[in-house]
Amino acid sequence: MKLTFLGTGTSFGVPQLGCHCEVCQSPDPRDKRTRVGAVVESAAGTRVLLDTPPELRLQLIAAGIDRVDAVIYTHDHADHTHGIDDLRTMTVRRSGPLPMYGPAEALDSLAAKFRYIFDEEIRPAPGTYKPEGRAHPIVSGTPFSIADLVITPARVPHGNSTVFAYRIGPLAYITDAKSLPADTVKIMKGAKVLVINALFRTEHPTHLSIPEAVEAAAEIGAERTFLTHLTHDNFHADLEAELPRGIAPAFDGLTVRID
Repeated sequence: MKLTFLGTGTSFGVPQLGCHCEVCQSPDPRDKRTRVGAVVESAAGTRVLLDTPPELRLQLIAAGIDRVDAVIYTHDHADHTHGIDDLRTMTVRRSGPLPMYGPAEALDSLAAKFRYIFDEEIRPAPGTYKPEGRAHPIVSGTPFSIADLVITPARVPHGNSTVFAYRIGPLAYITDAKSLPADTVKIMKGAKVLVINALFRTEHPTHLSIPEAVEAAAEIGAERTFLTHLTHDNFHADLEAELPRGIAPAFDGLTVRID
């Protein structure tokens, strides 16, 4: 299995608009962070896109990815969804709508915001195209399949929103969590690679902090852990140097192979 990090930044992105801090002006390309998204590819070639962040087109071009078999949404916040229109170039080459999975609440919200994508009665003018998606609501704790991938969603708290983390074979993918319920930890245990959000060094009302993410990683016990949803509070190199063995900050474009 291969995991590609498309974006690893907080909802503001890094550099943050209007900010002139040292991190936002850093020449290290690992300190340039677009909004969170990832692609998982199985050994058989099945590709699943995790979220559609606002920079999706540029992220996919940079990663050399021009096809996915499905999209899985974690939740409906703008920094995870508002690049959805960039799927148009993929769906025009398909024989039918692109399957889109996620919490029912998130899919209902997307269908309201982007009705033209989900309503099959809305047809583009002759000679033009629109992205086409078909919603597939999923339930926390109930596995589902996309080709050869078996995926188990698990609810995590994030303010008033319904957010799903995902166990995809040897991968545990958790973003925008404030804490990990016991049933979610049970689903994620045994994963070889963990991806988990880590916002500030101090506590945040809706996100894990870096120390809390490190504690959660120890509880799940993956061989390798990558922190995502990072802010401009840390230089990548400094954070990498201080994290415990087996835990590292992810960065845009990072590819991880998982046996």
